[in-house]
Amino acid sequence: MYSHGSESLIKQAREIQESELQKFYSRLIKLLQEKEHGHETIDSLQRLRLIVSATKYTRTLPPELQKRLRLLLSSPVEQLQVLSSAVLRETLPLTAQKYGQDGNSQLNSHTTALLLSQAESRDDLSALCTQLLRNLDNRTSEGPTHLLLHTLPVVNTILTYSPESLTEDNIIILSKKLIDWLRYASTTQGGGASSGGFFTGSRSRQPLPTAELDGTVSGDFFTVLCVGQGFTEDQWMNVYSFSMLRHWLLTFHFVPGGTVADTDDRSEIDGSVVSMVSVTSSTGRLLPPKERLREKAFQYCQRLIEQSDRKAQKKTDTELQKACLVEAVCILDCVCLEDASFVYRVFPCIKALFGRLSSDLTFARVLLPVAQFYLNHGELAAVECDCVWNLVFGRFPTELFNDPFLAHELLRFLRLNLENVQLRVPQYTRYFPNLLKFLAWDSPAVIDDFVDLLPSMVTSGTSLELLHTLLDLPCLSATLLLQLRSMCLPISDSGGRSLASMDAFRNPSFRGLFLFLLRGEAGTGDTIDRLSTLLELLSEAVDWPRVIQCAQTVPILLHIFFNTVITVADRTLLGQVLLVLLERSSLLLNIPKYIAEIHRVFSRQLTKLCKLHPSLVIDQSHELLEFAGATSNVYSKQEIYTHVVLVLGEYLSVSYDSRCSVRLITSCFETLEAVLFEITSSAPLPGVGCPAPRVITTLMSALAKLASRSHDLIPRVSLFLSKLRNVSSGGTVSWCDDEEDLVSIVTLGEELCALLKTPGVAQSVLNPPAHVTAPRWHQDTNVAMPLQLRALTRLTQAHASHAQHAPTSASHHTST
Repeated sequence: MYSHGSESLIKQAREIQESELQKFYSRLIKLLQEKEHGHETIDSLQRLRLIVSATKYTRTLPPELQKRLRLLLSSPVEQLQVLSSAVLRETLPLTAQKYGQDGNSQLNSHTTALLLSQAESRDDLSALCTQLLRNLDNRTSEGPTHLLLHTLPVVNTILTYSPESLTEDNIIILSKKLIDWLRYASTTQGGGASSGGFFTGSRSRQPLPTAELDGTVSGDFFTVLCVGQGFTEDQWMNVYSFSMLRHWLLTFHFVPGGTVADTDDRSEIDGSVVSMVSVTSSTGRLLPPKERLREKAFQYCQRLIEQSDRKAQKKTDTELQKACLVEAVCILDCVCLEDASFVYRVFPCIKALFGRLSSDLTFARVLLPVAQFYLNHGELAAVECDCVWNLVFGRFPTELFNDPFLAHELLRFLRLNLENVQLRVPQYTRYFPNLLKFLAWDSPAVIDDFVDLLPSMVTSGTSLELLHTLLDLPCLSATLLLQLRSMCLPISDSGGRSLASMDAFRNPSFRGLFLFLLRGEAGTGDTIDRLSTLLELLSEAVDWPRVIQCAQTVPILLHIFFNTVITVADRTLLGQVLLVLLERSSLLLNIPKYIAEIHRVFSRQLTKLCKLHPSLVIDQSHELLEFAGATSNVYSKQEIYTHVVLVLGEYLSVSYDSRCSVRLITSCFETLEAVLFEITSSAPLPGVGCPAPRVITTLMSALAKLASRSHDLIPRVSLFLSKLRNVSSGGTVSWCDDEEDLVSIVTLGEELCALLKTPGVAQSVLNPPAHVTAPRWHQDTNVAMPLQLRALTRLTQAHASHAQHAPTSASHHTST
């Protein structure tokens, strides 16, 4: 909310009378006509700013005032530029035609921002661009400098937000100018000192030749890697042109069909013999400007790559060399994408660059554009690319996993080129243990990348190993920390004792365990034989922040993994995945929240897998029964144990798989019966809580379902449920410490007993037909039975009561 004083000023601005407003305009025009503008002028402009912005209606200023305000845009006083720009933003649009007619040919950031903000349509932007480029094309060497220096940023902005605003004539004009600036900038230093930016140095009275970064005299045309004490206008435009060249190439891909000869281009007059040949077609005619720009871009980038091999005298110049190399390789890639004939000319240069830089990992970010070039053009050039991928996917993650900039660039490279990488780099999936090091080291920063990339790593050959690797990510995070710490002085805790995990990391007897986690490629085995030993060695890492962050991302990735693996794996492989779920449920780094989340994911995915392929329950019945028969799992793995019992009771049926025998049903029944009897007949061990009510109700429902499929088992489950009801009626029991939960358990037992008295009804309710999408009569999703089952139970009870009093009538109802 505005203050009382501010609201009063806004109200006055809104209610100002037209006569008073005209007097104010006249007074302000007189002030602006003066050569010097003092505080009174600034105060008046601030008041005008308030007046024009205090109403939702657009104000129309007098033409003379608007002209004076436009002149202020080029004032040397920054405050006047800001105020005039703010006022003009609230008035009628400042069109390109008016801009070109008022004689104000100086551009600055406020003028360009105003022009771009007031463009109401593509036609306005096109007119603005045309006017700027026309002024640029007609400009004499004695014209003002500001127009030239601000034109390219304005055009680049238009190119970013509205590339369709540039006409073909605009493209041709600017292409000509870019050719001149890139290839024919002067090679002598300017008379004044540098104004900053890339070039620094002291003043020099006499113009000297520009120099290379190693101090030698520049022997060829000027580039961004040439240095000097001062720089001319066309040298600055050389830098600007190079900075926007890739954007220019990427956006337009050059309008096809342009065949206009550039009769006024300097290459026809003062270019070298090589330049003349390169811009001349086979028929003797000059190539269009857009095609000649490719040639000049190629020559410029070749020279940059040559200059990057020189030993820079300053560290900042070394970083500049790397940045220019990245841009140069990217531009060459764009040129080759546009004209495949350039591939054969560019590839020897790129290959030599890779050979020179591949052994120096400080150039890793430079080598990624080189890898992009190999990916795009390696097949056409018929060159061997394995050495590139072994470096990018092998050494980079292994040695530079803790470089956040490289991680971002490498993962971005994969995301942008994922389809091509999968098609042309078959060994890509083999490197997933290496790539996951980025995730293990800095999970929050790269999780979005791996959400997109992980499905591409899931194949029938990598699924099992990838699943184990995802579950071991927190261990990998801890191991990477230990690896870095081991390179420094020994790390000690506050008591002066060395970390046990660090001692284990340096112990040769455990070295193999850690080396497996740090492996660079897949295929050496699914998991570690002594995984429990490794988890014990890393037990003190469970509270390290980086490890905890990594553990928080694993459930997200597991969901993505399972959603993908069901699309690429057959039933045999899914059965092996199911066994991994059972095995790894007890082999996880001991972070309580992490274990709980993983068990929750396992439970959901176990049910999903068995619902998709019910035959998995028969295929893996031995392992499932072994897991369900371990009473300790009731207490330590409640979530996943509940779902194992659930799938056994639901899918161990001949309606899902003809291999399901009475003997298998009986074996499963006896296993679950023994567990339920054990947990309900004795108090839990000290320090162990009571079994969850849901586990008990799921076991009861599973036993009832199995008994409904083998009627010989009905007396056994009925007797057990009756005893359970009798024991519970005596008051509190040791295996359930909540009275409401106990009531729910007893109620379920009574409902199941009543239902099993009529086996035919029980079979239809508890064993609905397979592959039916209609609402289910019975699903163990809650502690209590669904409403439908309650209603059917009451019907069966009423039926049994009626049969006792009227046998004939009961027989009639039964037959019905």
